[in-house]
Amino acid sequence: MKNFNLRYQPILTLLARLVLGGVLLVAGGLKALKPSESASAVAAYKILPTQIAHLAGYALPWLEIAVGILLIIGLSARFAAVVGALVMVLFVIAIISVWARGLLIDCGCFGGGGAVDPAQAAQVHRTYLLEILRDLGLALIGLYLYFFPYGLVSIEKPLQIIEEQ
Repeated sequence: MKNFNLRYQPILTLLARLVLGGVLLVAGGLKALKPSESASAVAAYKILPTQIAHLAGYALPWLEIAVGILLIIGLSARFAAVVGALVMVLFVIAIISVWARGLLIDCGCFGGGGAVDPAQAAQVHRTYLLEILRDLGLALIGLYLYFFPYGLVSIEKPLQIIEEQ
């Protein structure tokens, strides 16, 4: 496995940056188009006081967009990967919290969000599991990028080479 990673690390890093960055960019972009829905989606988790939840709902899409762009272009990749991974871990914790408390909501991960009809409880519980697994996978991608932040098509690596000369 070590030889595989050494051989393909630049390509794996690029793919990891594009996957995590792309997901964050799309999710943030969709929520930024409808900020009030994003604020309501965060409030639906009933973790934060309503005013703080709304503030977080307005700010979160822009954080996701910024981190997504940094990852895609390969600038401050390690920092962006850590922030992206932490965001994913927070999403996992929030979804587990909602599931454990028996709330039925749409996560609002890609826009929308809010309460869901109780008749769809079984479907919502399956969705929670899939969202948790997806976000854990994305957090692991962020962890990989922490250890291997430099890959193909990265702005940061060429800048380091210029600084060293």
